[in-house]
Amino acid sequence: MASAELQGKYQKLAQEYSKLRAQNQVLKKGVVDEQANSAALKEQLKMRDQSLRKLQQEMDSLTFRNLQLAKRVELLQDELALSEPRGKKNKKSGESSSQLSQEQKSVFDEDLQKKIEENERLHIQFFEADEQHKHVEAELRSRLSALETEAAQHQAVVDGLTRKYMETIEKLQNDKAKLEVKSQTLEKEAKECRLRTEECQLQLKHLHKDLSSRLEESLSIINEKVPFNDTKYNQYNALNVPLHNRRHQLKMRDIAGQALAFVQDLVTALLNFHTYTEQRIQIFPVDSAIDTISPLNQKFSQYLHENASYVRPLEEGMLHLFESITEDTVTVLETTVKMKTFSEHLTSYVCFLRKILPYQLKSLEEECESSLCTSALRARNLELSQDMKKMTAVFEKLQTYVALLALPSTEPDGLLRTNYSSVLTNVGAALNGFHDIMKDISKHYNQKTTIEHELPTATQKLITTNDCILSSVVALTNGAGKIASFFGNNVDYFITSLSYGPKAASGFISPLSAECMLQYKKKAAAYMKALRKPVLESVPYEEALANRRVLLSSTESREGLAQQVQQSLEKISKLEQEKEHWMLEAQLAKIKLEKENQRIADKLKNASSGQVAGLAQDSAATAPTTAGQEEFAAKAVSEPVQSTSLIGILTRTCESEVPDVESREDLIKNHYMARIVELTSQLQLADSKSVHFYAECRALSKRLALAEKSKEALTEEMKMASQNISRLQDELTTTKRSYEDQLSMMSDHLCSMNETLSKQREEIDTLKMASKGNSKKNKSR
Repeated sequence: MASAELQGKYQKLAQEYSKLRAQNQVLKKGVVDEQANSAALKEQLKMRDQSLRKLQQEMDSLTFRNLQLAKRVELLQDELALSEPRGKKNKKSGESSSQLSQEQKSVFDEDLQKKIEENERLHIQFFEADEQHKHVEAELRSRLSALETEAAQHQAVVDGLTRKYMETIEKLQNDKAKLEVKSQTLEKEAKECRLRTEECQLQLKHLHKDLSSRLEESLSIINEKVPFNDTKYNQYNALNVPLHNRRHQLKMRDIAGQALAFVQDLVTALLNFHTYTEQRIQIFPVDSAIDTISPLNQKFSQYLHENASYVRPLEEGMLHLFESITEDTVTVLETTVKMKTFSEHLTSYVCFLRKILPYQLKSLEEECESSLCTSALRARNLELSQDMKKMTAVFEKLQTYVALLALPSTEPDGLLRTNYSSVLTNVGAALNGFHDIMKDISKHYNQKTTIEHELPTATQKLITTNDCILSSVVALTNGAGKIASFFGNNVDYFITSLSYGPKAASGFISPLSAECMLQYKKKAAAYMKALRKPVLESVPYEEALANRRVLLSSTESREGLAQQVQQSLEKISKLEQEKEHWMLEAQLAKIKLEKENQRIADKLKNASSGQVAGLAQDSAATAPTTAGQEEFAAKAVSEPVQSTSLIGILTRTCESEVPDVESREDLIKNHYMARIVELTSQLQLADSKSVHFYAECRALSKRLALAEKSKEALTEEMKMASQNISRLQDELTTTKRSYEDQLSMMSDHLCSMNETLSKQREEIDTLKMASKGNSKKNKSR
């Protein structure tokens, strides 16, 4: 086979080489023709040059003749000039000579005119010949250059083709040598394969004998011992109780606990974000305490006020999911029924986000339309509106994938088992997208708050509300990052743990089978527990009869105890009612005491001056109401006020002695000066403590920023490490597949060789039978 393929390849290459040789001959002919044309053009160019030289010689002769004629004309003009003065002197005697000179002059003029005309005609001819020569010369030169370029191109093509032919020839020779070496190696491998096939045939014979004997034994055992086989149908296999993996269950519970903590942080951050957003709507751009806000913001505030009814169920659903994962269960997607409730709560929250999104966008547009909004603030509002749209879209995407994960526990046909891993990876991608969007929201909202705080109309209430919103957004960002990193670190474990269950390759068929399997698991555990219990010793019959009387008496005493318990419960209920009654009475007495104190204060106010009574009232209002003070106030109803303090001296009744005005003012002044000094010292101490705390807070914030940077660097390194791990795993899987493919090819090859050998054996057997039949016929003859 290999030699036939080599011959076919060699024939194809020979055909291509012959075609290329024919093309080479054609190109050579074209090059020779072009060379002949170029030689003819060169000869024509030489002829043109010769004619040009002749014309130049004629032109030179004509110019020389013209110069001679011009000199002659000058001489004649000189003679004429000399003859004119002589004619004036000899007018009388020289009439005949004047006539002769006039005739000569006319002859000379005619001759000069003819020479001038001839000279003009020659000049015109010379100019036309020169122009024509230049035109022809330019055409020939252009044609010559074109032909030279074409010849160079043809020569380059010829050189390239020859080079290509030589390379192809060398390549074909090298291929031929390689193919010869390969054919030799293939022949050696074929010989080795023949030897191996013979060895494999011998091994196959031994294995066939061994397996046939084992098959007979196993069939006899199955027929005799096994009355029922439950491995034929998958729906029955799904009911088998899997091996209990306590480590898997503990890890799943630990992961669920971590997820619950992250969801609780996220729920707290969402509640704060929606609540502080509601407060901000009522402050900016119009304060609801001063003016009425727009109907749109009122409706938006009303919807935001309902956020707890949509956000709190997320925490409850995750808590129920965590409680459903115990050590005794088998935790896979088919058994996590509580995932459906969490998905429903997430769906309701996504509906809430869809409901408030248009109001949020319109509220941002209303802020942009207000007179307080600058161009930078308008740009930040537009960025925030885009971020809110992206946030809602990410929650919708996350809700879709969570709903898909909840399908196997309710509708087994809703999601194929092969798609579990892709859904989990998409959940991780959605969480990463949520983290990225929250980072954008935090950045844009931080820029917006800085711009708003610089406005002259920014109030302290708006600044604190913006700070609260920003802190909630930062908490949301941190929570989203933690959840994304947590899911990304555990997604491989989630994918690998999906095969945990009966028949790891097939898994559960429906939620009903999973529920039945869990019931069987509980029954099996109870059965094993019952087996482990020690057997109790039996009681003798006589002892049992003696104990029966004690049992009857104990039942009678039990009835008496039940009646006593009922009576004690009734007493407890009556005592609780009396307790509530006396608590109400105590509250009424407290109210009466406050009224009595007020009446006493009014009396003291009427009795003393306005300033002193005011001070007494302030001290009475600021003092805490303890049990001793209540008794003191009750005694004050019947007795006059007796106090030894500085304020008590000033608040006596009308029956006591009133001090002088000046002494009273001095006492009050000294008291309040001492009080002011004490308060200023306390204020300075508080200021120093606040400065110290502020410095500590700044240092802690810097350390936190450095820690965040180091955390981001570490997360990047972790991502790179996870990518390297995934890449190595992919390479491992590819190598495994390649080895498996090679093994399968070898097995197929061996099978085909075995088939051919079996066919040859059958032919040999038929030939033997035919030869035996022929020998029998010959004997009979």
